[in-house]
Amino acid sequence: MIAQTIEVDNYIASIDSNRQQAVHTLRRTIVDNLPAAFEELMSSMPSYVVPLALFPEGYHCTANTALPFMSFAAQKNFVALYHFGLYVDQELLKWFVAEYPKHVKTKLDMGKSCIRFRKPEQIPFELIAELCAKRSVDDWISCYSRARQV
Repeated sequence: MIAQTIEVDNYIASIDSNRQQAVHTLRRTIVDNLPAAFEELMSSMPSYVVPLALFPEGYHCTANTALPFMSFAAQKNFVALYHFGLYVDQELLKWFVAEYPKHVKTKLDMGKSCIRFRKPEQIPFELIAELCAKRSVDDWISCYSRARQV
């Protein structure tokens, strides 16, 4: 796990300085608010997953891969937060869309599971903290399993 932490630290250190603090704060927000049992790992971006030890089936798209839940990345023109629960959990999505304008004055820029923040100073850390805390590992496994059955 220490190696993963160092890799994520290195990823953040490589980001341009005008977004580095926001990305560091985003990471702290996620780590401090995700329920126990999610693990941080570094793949192409920092990610938070259900480890194979808890869900041996893993991610259906890639064999022997932990089940993804959240990740973030500093893209060329924005900071992205990926939350796979928003993609498959309509209740969670409705909650997030309704809450977003209470925290940010700009329009929500969102794809299926990707929330884009073009201005780092407008990242709603309090809302992201709430979002992180809304689903436990067991909740996410159940939601993911139901979505796979459809």
